[in-house]
Amino acid sequence: MSSVLNEKVIIVGVNIGLDEERFLYSLSELSSLTNTANGTVVATVTQNRHRVDTATYIGKGKVEELVILEEELEPDLIIFNDELTPSQVRNISTFVKAKVIDRTQLILDIFAQRARSKEGKLQVELAQLQYLLPRLGGQGLVLSRLGGGIGTRGPGETKLESDRRHIRRRIDDIKAQLSSVVKHRERYRARRKKIMSFRSPIVGYTNAGKSTWFNILSSAESFEENLLFATLDPMSRNMSLPLGYQCILTDTVGFIQDLPTTLIASFRSTLEEVKGADLLVHIVDSSNTEFAHLERTVLDLLEELEMNTIPLLTVYNKSDQTAEGFIPIASNDHIHVSAKSDQDPIIFKEAIQTQVLKQMDRYTALIPSKDGDILAYLKAETIIKAMEYQEESNSYQLIGYCLKDHPVNGVIKKYS
Repeated sequence: MSSVLNEKVIIVGVNIGLDEERFLYSLSELSSLTNTANGTVVATVTQNRHRVDTATYIGKGKVEELVILEEELEPDLIIFNDELTPSQVRNISTFVKAKVIDRTQLILDIFAQRARSKEGKLQVELAQLQYLLPRLGGQGLVLSRLGGGIGTRGPGETKLESDRRHIRRRIDDIKAQLSSVVKHRERYRARRKKIMSFRSPIVGYTNAGKSTWFNILSSAESFEENLLFATLDPMSRNMSLPLGYQCILTDTVGFIQDLPTTLIASFRSTLEEVKGADLLVHIVDSSNTEFAHLERTVLDLLEELEMNTIPLLTVYNKSDQTAEGFIPIASNDHIHVSAKSDQDPIIFKEAIQTQVLKQMDRYTALIPSKDGDILAYLKAETIIKAMEYQEESNSYQLIGYCLKDHPVNGVIKKYS
């Protein structure tokens, strides 16, 4: 966390063709991001334009308004709701005294706060350096103001003021380190694939309730707080379904509209956890009036990442706080639940179990009671729907379901 808490912030946004409600939600989200980064929004400046001003993002009149507002409120920071060009940052900084950053830099800063693992920290640093590299030229004045706080976490001041050659060397070094991590993950995934574990990552818009449900379903202790991007590093745990079958549940980083492309590239290994999934569990916050737009944002990102062909279960969360006029838009299977309900975790697990069964083949087998190890193996690796002891043969008659191509099929064939 930053040593500079509760920095005073003015946020600035330009509406180019969005409907008013969508634009206001975008600004509300920027305010929430600022709060997550330990900033306090003291004023909001907005403008409707056909296109942004290429020199200063907002028009000349709005720049003058911003200067007057800065003199009155004395903010530490001015955050723009879109990604600014290097020249726009330089030009705006000639008019105002406060630090100027954009939405992308704010998100990168939050990721720098949230990263816990060595891999996560490396990924954040890589994304920040790739973002800052083209912005180093002519930024002497701007960089001299980066004395700490929002927008400066991660690589740190000294690295930002280093020459391009040093930064490029550091980028190459980080990529090499991450490459070895990716290879380790690939070996780990290959082992999991070999034992045919059923994988169900939880995906969704940031702050939709993914970590809350991850903790409930897996009895894990993933970081859980009412902040955007509370989870950064992926965490996986076993989850027991109602019929005893175990699958792997993974809590993942939240999606967000206009997610910086440097982050999508840098967090490849995190997203690979999703890419190798058997079932995506998409959690949507039904208490948010913009739920349909946020749901579509996640689906569009999944399509961009070529993950839209993976089976999907949509879970509308916070049924106890449902927004007025809420109507589910998912065309696929979906449920509506609340983490505050005692019954809904069971409903949630049953819904996942139904999806697992759809990907399995039905089998019957007769297992002699003396073969207890075989029975235990089938209980662990398949879903047993019915088991009946037959006294005449001293055997157990099983009706169950197993994954296609799982090694257990060879055992089942032997006892069928």
